[in-house]
Amino acid sequence: MSESAKTSNWTDPDDAPELGPEFFQSAKRMVAGKPVSPAEFEAAKKRMGRPPVPLKRPTLNMRVDADVLEALKASGKGWQTRVNTILRQAVLERR
Repeated sequence: MSESAKTSNWTDPDDAPELGPEFFQSAKRMVAGKPVSPAEFEAAKKRMGRPPVPLKRPTLNMRVDADVLEALKASGKGWQTRVNTILRQAVLERR
């Protein structure tokens, strides 16, 4: 990090100084707020993110009317799961 980056006062994140390779080389690896070894950090990285599920559902890209999408999203968190339920019910009714 340059000397001016260390001493400058910035408040807007867009004005934050660039972080160079030396910053990341000297950075402490942390997991759950505790310093860890590089090996422990790599092991923890593999566990990060969404937990694995037994049955992966495929991603779907489709076009819907804007008002329909707005109404679905307005129904709150979990709207995509509710769309899946609605579609499942419609498919089962046609069988």
